Amino acid sequence: MMILKRIREVLRAEVIHGKDRMNMRILTACGSDLLSDVLAFTKENSLLLTGLTNSQLIHTAEMVDIKAVCIVRGKKPGKECVEMAKNKDIPLLRTDLPMFEACGRLYQAGLRGASEARKAG
Repeated sequence: MMILKRIREVLRAEVIHGKDRMNMRILTACGSDLLSDVLAFTKENSLLLTGLTNSQLIHTAEMVDIKAVCIVRGKKPGKECVEMAKNKDIPLLRTDLPMFEACGRLYQAGLRGASEARKAG
């Protein structure tokens, strides 16, 4: 488990939406650019790391109860994506880190993925 504020620090991320939600608890993380994998393998109360920037990303996050999204590789979300994140109140961050490094930093800092969370719970 990790607080979103700590995630932002570890990833040196910019908060696009959700500055008031930085005390949110995140239980696990998932890194994927395939929304079908997100639907199939992500646990609720997770952070999604992705290079996707469209509004479908937020639709998918809402469907599987992802609590926050961080866009990697320095990409900027589209206007529709930002508006939808605001409407659904899903914190949206972005980092210049590539996905592999972002996931590795979070893992090293103690945040685990869905497979390890299943073993523990």
